[in-house]
Amino acid sequence: MTLPVALSGTDVIGQAKTGTGKTLGFGLPLLERVTVPADVEAGRATPGQLTDAPQALVVVPTRELCTQVTNDLLTAGKVRNVRVLAIYGGRAYEPQVEALKKGVDVIVGTPGRLLDLAGQRKLDLSKVKALVLDEADEMLDLGFLPDVEKIINMLPAKRQTMLFSATMPGAVIGLARRYMSQPTHIRATSPDDEGATVANIAQHVYRAHSMDKPEMVARILQANGRGLAMIFCRTKRTAADIAEQLERRGFASGAVHGDLGQGAREQALRAFRNGKVDVLVCTDVAARGIDVDGVTHVINYQSPEDEKTFLHRVGRTGRAGKKGIAVTLVDWDDIPRWQLINKALGLDFNDPVETYSTSPHLYADMDIPEGTKGVLPRAERTRAGLDAEAVEDLGETGGRGSRGRRPERTERSEERPERTRTPRQRRRTRGGSAVAAEEVATATAGTVAPEAPASEEAPQPRTPRRRRTRTRAGAPAAEAVAAAPVVEAAPETAEAAEPVIETKPRRRTRKAAEPVVEAAPEAEATETKPRRRTRKAAEPIVEAAPEAEATETKPRRRTRKAAEPVVDATPEAEATETKPRRRTRKAAEPVVEATPETAEATETKPRRRTRKAAEPIVEVAERPRRRLAPKAAAAAAAAAAAAAAQSES
Repeated sequence: MTLPVALSGTDVIGQAKTGTGKTLGFGLPLLERVTVPADVEAGRATPGQLTDAPQALVVVPTRELCTQVTNDLLTAGKVRNVRVLAIYGGRAYEPQVEALKKGVDVIVGTPGRLLDLAGQRKLDLSKVKALVLDEADEMLDLGFLPDVEKIINMLPAKRQTMLFSATMPGAVIGLARRYMSQPTHIRATSPDDEGATVANIAQHVYRAHSMDKPEMVARILQANGRGLAMIFCRTKRTAADIAEQLERRGFASGAVHGDLGQGAREQALRAFRNGKVDVLVCTDVAARGIDVDGVTHVINYQSPEDEKTFLHRVGRTGRAGKKGIAVTLVDWDDIPRWQLINKALGLDFNDPVETYSTSPHLYADMDIPEGTKGVLPRAERTRAGLDAEAVEDLGETGGRGSRGRRPERTERSEERPERTRTPRQRRRTRGGSAVAAEEVATATAGTVAPEAPASEEAPQPRTPRRRRTRTRAGAPAAEAVAAAPVVEAAPETAEAAEPVIETKPRRRTRKAAEPVVEAAPEAEATETKPRRRTRKAAEPIVEAAPEAEATETKPRRRTRKAAEPVVDATPEAEATETKPRRRTRKAAEPVVEATPETAEATETKPRRRTRKAAEPIVEVAERPRRRLAPKAAAAAAAAAAAAAAQSES
């Protein structure tokens, strides 16, 4: 019905069901309208009519449909040697530009890449005699209609325009009225086929649970007489998951969806056409115009969005007069959507029967052998599989397609050179110099390192900072304090000595206590100011006479204070009571009573964030101390030697 009207040069709107031959309905008139060298040889055209610019343009919505229409036109125009070129996204620009420079007669392309090349002035559309919009309703759904209008405005005003689609919504009719001149609307239907779908397609609709669907599909695929099968999913993730599950069950399956690269999508379609893969799991990108011989079963794994999508999905089987089976699995949540589709298409499946993988009517309807399980027996695994089909290097341009090419991404990561720069390592330093590992290990273990000579000005070993714990394990420290030597001085020297050691406060330091020495009965007790956020030991008091009063120490906040030892100058001296402090674990700093010649005591500056060892005590009662450092023992021995030398003199 279309060929006589289209060959005469009249604008045509063609509407027919899927699988009725719309591609050749507009393809043959296009091939006849272009001028090729064969026409010059036959005398039907002059050499001046030959051109390398495109003379016909076919706009399609999807890449898969673009390749299929290109192959059909190449087959039909082989005798006349018509040059046909496919232009679509996901491929490299350079091969397409080179082919355009060599000369093309018919171009089949998607709107995005056509606009891109036309904008770069690589594609000349000024010589186009005929324009075909294939599957115009799909371009409307995908949002390509504004791009299509831009392409139409680039074409000559005098041209033939043909529009073909299985469904014709109102927006497409409006497009036809704007850009077509007195079109002839041809709607092809068979007298005995008044339904929306082809009559030789058997429809089966089941209400199925989502967790049981993979098992149902696996058993339906083992039905008697099953050839190639296409499974349609609503989302890309579901399509990838079902393809992987079927592969684990032993089926030769492939996937086609938007997250795959163009090379992987074409690999799956080629394997499906060549018979290496017999199950193709895809989204709606493969629901339009895909024509593969031998497709006997179409399974709607998820309910389609609308009735148009349902028609195009089901139309992949029962093509060119052959019979097919369409199975639709409707989940409980999709019942309202399916009822709208059922009403729009006039089907008789308003309330699908509840079906599971073990239901007897499923085996009877699908002709599944008894005892069939959800795993394909090894004896029937005869297909080569998807890996047998090579992936063509298309020079993909990135975007969504490049993210899906997982094998190539792995290869790129393996080719990446190894890192040559050594990773950064943190080293502990003290005053700009690295800390020796032996010192750190020794200090961490709690052992006593040998003391350096007093004459050297080398920095003291730094003890690693401890965590604040509330455990009291003071047995090793008590033994170390008990072993420290004690030097007793004469009563006369105790009366003469009156040194007071002052220490500068620093923030966030752990500091020992400041001792006070009382030399005479009239001496007043020295008060120590409390400091904030420091852990300080107790202040020992040295009493020189029996009349001396005990020194009171004010408690400090948030500190644990050790007991204050009492230094007795005479046998009548009373011991001083010391108040404990909270949260400190440090021994007291004792004061060494000097002789009259050495009345002044040296002032010791604490280091920040260090734990300082205690100084030995003169005339102290033997009491256990905690954590006496090596410096304290050496200082005590030096004081004892000085006192012994003085007594001998």
